[in-house]
Amino acid sequence: MKKAFVTIALLPMLMCLALMAGAQTQSVLDGAYVPEHNATRRVVPYPSLRQADVLWRKRVWEMIDVRQKINHSLYFPLEELEDRKSLFDVMRHALLEDGSVTCYSLGPTQEDDEFRYPFTTEQVDSLLNPEVVRYVEDLDTGEKIETRVKERITSEKIVAYKLKEDWIFDKQRSERYVRIIGIAPVVERKSESGEVIGEKELFWLYFPECRYIFANADVFNLHNDAQRMTFDDLFYKRMFHGYIVKEENVYNRTIESYAKGLDALLESERIKEEIFVTEHDLWNY
Repeated sequence: MKKAFVTIALLPMLMCLALMAGAQTQSVLDGAYVPEHNATRRVVPYPSLRQADVLWRKRVWEMIDVRQKINHSLYFPLEELEDRKSLFDVMRHALLEDGSVTCYSLGPTQEDDEFRYPFTTEQVDSLLNPEVVRYVEDLDTGEKIETRVKERITSEKIVAYKLKEDWIFDKQRSERYVRIIGIAPVVERKSESGEVIGEKELFWLYFPECRYIFANADVFNLHNDAQRMTFDDLFYKRMFHGYIVKEENVYNRTIESYAKGLDALLESERIKEEIFVTEHDLWNY
């Protein structure tokens, strides 16, 4: 009788394990056709550019807030799907599993964005799976016991992406380019009490190196699911909304250091307008 009871109790667990095994070895086609365009896509190279052809250049740092609706394609899905992932999950796979891109630290000042301090594989793992202190109640004494556990940084914790860009006017082709130099995921910075006190970059990635990964990762298309683009397409076509947080200047200061709130947004728009006007002033009509 006891053996029969144990067998009945274990039956639901065995059924769950069987379902999980079946899900991992799924051999059916989830769709009407095999999607193969983006999975085998090559990176479109940038046009050749010489320093002698650069008539004008402006370096800016831009912030993409993924909480804005227009930028949701960078943030979702929060859980990985079979056919697509969020941008941070694409980065995570490239860093921890493929090892195909190099991760750069913010340096001793925690503000370096010049790709001078590469992380090792162990440092990347510690960064993306940090140890945090948690207090667990002892069931016998009722006291709080300090424990250290590893908590994975998920795409849900990413609030923005920071871009380092060069805006260039090529006099040889009479064309203005935007070349993204680096990209950094941004998380909220919290105090010991859990209060949000700001934002910080996790690490920097060299964008031209990331293009090989981004060119094979699908992005959801709101208008036509049969014509999905890739993350490389999204950045190349500038299909996102961002605001400038810094322009190259003699003081090497950010907009936040001399303007706050609405004034900072107005300063960002002023810089964009200045770039637009400068580009048009280079033409003769």
